[in-house]
Amino acid sequence: MIETTSMISDAPAEVASWRLGARRKIAVTLMAVVVAFAAAGWFAYACVEMPGESFAGAAPVLTASDRALAQELRRHVTELAVGIGERRATHGDSLLRAERYIQAELTARLPGARVRREALVGTEGNPANLVLELQGKRSAEIIVVGAHYDTAPGGTPGANDNGSGTAALLVLAPRLAQRERAASIRLVFFANEEPPHFQTKTMGSLQHAAGCAERGKEIRAMLSLETMGYYSDEPGSQEYPPAIAGMYPDRGNFIAFVGNVGSVMLVREVVALFREHASIASEGAGLPESLPGIGWSDHWSFWQHGYSAVMVTDTAVFRDPHYHEESDVVTNIDFEKLARVVVGLERTIDALANE
Repeated sequence: MIETTSMISDAPAEVASWRLGARRKIAVTLMAVVVAFAAAGWFAYACVEMPGESFAGAAPVLTASDRALAQELRRHVTELAVGIGERRATHGDSLLRAERYIQAELTARLPGARVRREALVGTEGNPANLVLELQGKRSAEIIVVGAHYDTAPGGTPGANDNGSGTAALLVLAPRLAQRERAASIRLVFFANEEPPHFQTKTMGSLQHAAGCAERGKEIRAMLSLETMGYYSDEPGSQEYPPAIAGMYPDRGNFIAFVGNVGSVMLVREVVALFREHASIASEGAGLPESLPGIGWSDHWSFWQHGYSAVMVTDTAVFRDPHYHEESDVVTNIDFEKLARVVVGLERTIDALANE
């Protein structure tokens, strides 16, 4: 009886303790669910759903000025991909020839402009970044717009990767230079983006970004123009990393703005500005760097030093079957669509520099 009475008297305390523990577990579980849903909602809103409306429907006929722009883009890409071809510091004088072409084009259209040669250290072949400063009223605040002008190994002529980005930067230079601006704009043609330099200390953009950080430069934004000229309206022509498959269109007829999660506010700002002016579809995302393709260009170098940076791209390997192949030739590029992208970028960059 004594043992029985003792067991009965202890039961309420044990039950109360069990209930308290169960409530705590339920509360923790509910909190985890709430946080998970909140995080998913924030990710969907901030990182995937972009402000503004992407251009849709039939594109307006190009103006005479835009047709001339398309022809100028074609001329630059043709000279880079056909006149020079493979462009590497260790491939004869090919990279030097590309460097001289860029220098000549800039000085011809911007008389008196000083293009600074930024020699890269620790690498063979004497490669260099080429830097053009467009000073603003707030000279300490800089917007960097860059494109690499070297090509991947294996004999690719690099018409799209990255003749298209280089050509876009060449035509943007005189257009941006003709107007006053609040912030300074720095245009940089990067060397050594491609393997074996990619994401190593000899990568041109990484050396440039490191120098900016060492000198305490205030870089408000960085845009990397990367592989921008291949488009298709065919269903299924656009692919994605598995983690985001199904979130975006399956037709490769848009230009993409890609950043990491830390750069998502810049992505949203740039997409919103671009959509105000562009006559081509656009998508944007701020995604984890661990996803394939998210950091595959010069914007990655600026992330390493804490700067917000965005890649502007046709998504390269996820769309273009000629990526890093000998078949990456001029005839694959849609210069009218590339011209529409450049027009939108010009107004976007101009707006960024005047905020």
